[in-house]
Amino acid sequence: MPTNHHKQRENSSQTLIRACLVGLEGQFWLRFDANRCLTHLEPMEAEIPLEFQENIQDIAGDLLSLGGVDLQINGGLGLAFPEVTQTDLPKLQEICDYLWGQGIDAFCPTIVTTSLENIRRSLAVFAELWGDPQPNTAKILGIHLEGPFLNYEKRGAHPAQHLQPLTLKNLQQVIGEFAPMIKIITLAPELDSSHKCVEYLRSLGIVVSLGHSLATETEANQAFARGATMITHAFNAMPSLHHREAGLLGAAMVNPDVYCGLIADGQHVNPTMLEIFLRAAKRPFLVSDALAPIGLPDGVYPWDDRQITVTHGTARLDNGTLSGTTLPLFAGVKNLVRWGICDLEKAIALATLAPRKALGMATWTTGKPINLLRWQGVDGTVEFSRL
Repeated sequence: MPTNHHKQRENSSQTLIRACLVGLEGQFWLRFDANRCLTHLEPMEAEIPLEFQENIQDIAGDLLSLGGVDLQINGGLGLAFPEVTQTDLPKLQEICDYLWGQGIDAFCPTIVTTSLENIRRSLAVFAELWGDPQPNTAKILGIHLEGPFLNYEKRGAHPAQHLQPLTLKNLQQVIGEFAPMIKIITLAPELDSSHKCVEYLRSLGIVVSLGHSLATETEANQAFARGATMITHAFNAMPSLHHREAGLLGAAMVNPDVYCGLIADGQHVNPTMLEIFLRAAKRPFLVSDALAPIGLPDGVYPWDDRQITVTHGTARLDNGTLSGTTLPLFAGVKNLVRWGICDLEKAIALATLAPRKALGMATWTTGKPINLLRWQGVDGTVEFSRL
């Protein structure tokens, strides 16, 4: 039986925090062990044992959240994920470290439409990091394949020469032995003439996201019925809402089982439309859709065999086509608050809780290590720090 001395020594290695938590109503006590494992989560009204009362950290005036989860990010620090090679492994670790510094706990490296050779090579490189997560750096959850099964008319900045017909054979050729590490595939459901591709991907445990698509409301709902549970960057690369045709976007917004990714940089979607969307959509979440120059200054950068110009965090091709952003995920959170679209807690939840739920991940769960962000108002702005 442990003695009181042993209990006190054990308790001295634990931390007790009182705080308001994003996504939970009221104030809570959180207890962590020496390994940052969340051992207890109780409402503030719960009685705290006397032996812990000297170890209390009271930050009830601020918000605590989980770290961010970015389900769509295309590169970083000048490296595009579809172009990685074995020699880029150190740079990939630098990107993970950079994202950790931006408040990101985990992310899905996104491989956009490129050649089959490039896709397979990139997957092989990421497989080495995916299976070896490290502490205090952003974790690779798995790959997001955005393409090559996209509608030609809604390809946006994706290179037309590398688009592929959506068939089971082509899916199997692209995925191959990498199915366990592929988390999300964005595809245009109207290209699936066999009506078997969504179900096949779901059988592999891959989340199917609809995007770069001309799908009608009926076609979208058919894909949702087969197991698609997400749409990629709402409004972009899909028909807009229309009062006589809801389309893919409208079908997704009203479906309680479908998560809708959204870029809140003010360029991809007008702020007024962002507010309308967030009032109407059942399950929205934020993504960055950041390109390789994230973490670098504005300028001109290579992008496959083309180039992009980054101005104030917005990236465009030479013909003016919007290709992405270089703003980190939490810039979208701050934008939503600054524009008065939603309060801070809801905005944070869109970048922390909602993407976790979109992948079926746990949120505020005891029994495992957990990383926290502390949000505070600083000189009229909102800032966060790791706790």
